[in-house]
Amino acid sequence: MISKLKSTTFLAILACLLWSTAFVGIKIGLEYTTPMQFAGTRFFLSGLMILPLVASWKRLWKDLKTHFPVFLKIAFFQTFVLYTLFYQGINLVEGATTAIIIGSQPLFTALVAHVTMKNDLLTMRKFRTIAIGIVGIVLVALEKGLSFSGNTLFGQLAGIGMLVLANIASGYGNVLVSKQSDLNISPVGLSSVQLIMGGAALFGVSLLVEQPFRGFAFEWPYYASLFWLSFLSAAAFSLWFTLLNRPGVKVSDLNIWKFIIPVFGAFFSWLIIPDEVPSVLQISGMLFIGLSLVLYNLQNRKKRL
Repeated sequence: MISKLKSTTFLAILACLLWSTAFVGIKIGLEYTTPMQFAGTRFFLSGLMILPLVASWKRLWKDLKTHFPVFLKIAFFQTFVLYTLFYQGINLVEGATTAIIIGSQPLFTALVAHVTMKNDLLTMRKFRTIAIGIVGIVLVALEKGLSFSGNTLFGQLAGIGMLVLANIASGYGNVLVSKQSDLNISPVGLSSVQLIMGGAALFGVSLLVEQPFRGFAFEWPYYASLFWLSFLSAAAFSLWFTLLNRPGVKVSDLNIWKFIIPVFGAFFSWLIIPDEVPSVLQISGMLFIGLSLVLYNLQNRKKRL
């Protein structure tokens, strides 16, 4: 039983489950403050939450001095670039379009891994699995309808481009974390420091590009959402970084599990939001996502045998 709880499959599903709860918290938090200020505060606090869990601060300090460019590069792509592009993109593209592009992240990660890692090639079997998952994402998302916030064609294309680049930044960030496993850097320490650095950078840039900072005199729902988002980011990123450093775990294979994030997200919406009810399209999409994950696990089992 304990070995199953420590398995890559269980921990990957747990991380995705945590990430799927973020949508409600973000919606609440953005009622009080601007996107990048909220994201910067969230990730900075997430990094601080992880610090007490670092096994050896002396080792972390040594790793930071020796491999500072590694920490900086991962913070830049995995937190700062990813969430800057994400928040700016969703301001231009709404509804199903955003969900479809972000939901197709496993494909972009697989493409990035194919180009940058010799042992993680995009095979035809893996591509078929990802394609089936993307069909499921489209079916789940189409229930919300396609919309572009009334922006111009240029604005729509710019938003789509930003979301695509966010997917690429996420994939490259995952590759960087996986590659540094040879350096023997603590995944928990790396997760903590990159979140602190990326969060601080996001907040600093927000002071330049968003409305003036108004302090933190908000009502309790803001702090409740901020605490939960900070906690889930701390837990999910620590789990994910640990899994990326496990021997034999490929970046593209691990990211296939992210297809279940919209499934969990839809379930939470049905439970929490009164007007949200499941539709035929959403159920069909979930079945496609389930099929893609079944195929993925069957292929891995055949490889092991």
